[in-house]
Amino acid sequence: MSLFTLRRGNARLVLSIPHAGTELPEEFAGVFASDWLARKDADWWLPDLYRFAETLDATIIAANISRSVIDLNRDPSGVSLYPGQATTGLCPTETFDGEPLYNGALPDDAEIARRRETYFTPYHAALRAEIERVHALHGRAVLYDCHSIRSHIPRLFEGELPQFNVGTNDGKSCAPALRERVERICAESGFSYVVNGRFKGGWITRHYGAPARNIHAVQMELGCRGYMHEPQPLTPENWPTPLQSPIPIQPVLEKILKGLCA
Repeated sequence: MSLFTLRRGNARLVLSIPHAGTELPEEFAGVFASDWLARKDADWWLPDLYRFAETLDATIIAANISRSVIDLNRDPSGVSLYPGQATTGLCPTETFDGEPLYNGALPDDAEIARRRETYFTPYHAALRAEIERVHALHGRAVLYDCHSIRSHIPRLFEGELPQFNVGTNDGKSCAPALRERVERICAESGFSYVVNGRFKGGWITRHYGAPARNIHAVQMELGCRGYMHEPQPLTPENWPTPLQSPIPIQPVLEKILKGLCA
């Protein structure tokens, strides 16, 4: 089983898609309460949604492994990214809605360390290598971390999440001009948006963003409603829904990525 797919490009732009994976390695057969629950919170269809980035000659790395095995966008030490707020950990034990993920025993420290070495480390070694390669080519690199989430998850946030959630770790992960460019495109789109709201950027944005080195990182958390229908309630029979055609938000995403390449 391939842990991730990599499309190597020569533009300044690197796309990371850490949560689109749905693969459950054979060693996890019977471990989770159900395969559907273990895949439920995936960032559905993002490799397809962002496929147009290939025409920009962007580098794209996308995980194939489910985030229920290990979350590639969490601090590997286990420290919470959002202290005091509901969230899921490095090796999640429940879904976003609070449903238990495991049939029996939860992963202990030794198992978490094993998963970190087996699944987390290879993805980040590849991502780091691509960022440094692009930086060496251009003297700068832009990391765009791709995410999506259902628009209504009361356990995680109140009401309806904005369509575009831009995270720059409160301005620490990229230059102000880059953040302003993304924000302007979102504002002109007519869709709802927020900058550094509920989602300020996960570990990838915070870890790799280094504006002083001309490595700029931005996380984009999309409300799923912009590209797929969100039924209520979710069941194994109705979730996930297909990618919409046409995709309402795709022209906005194209403007954002072209702006980051400029």
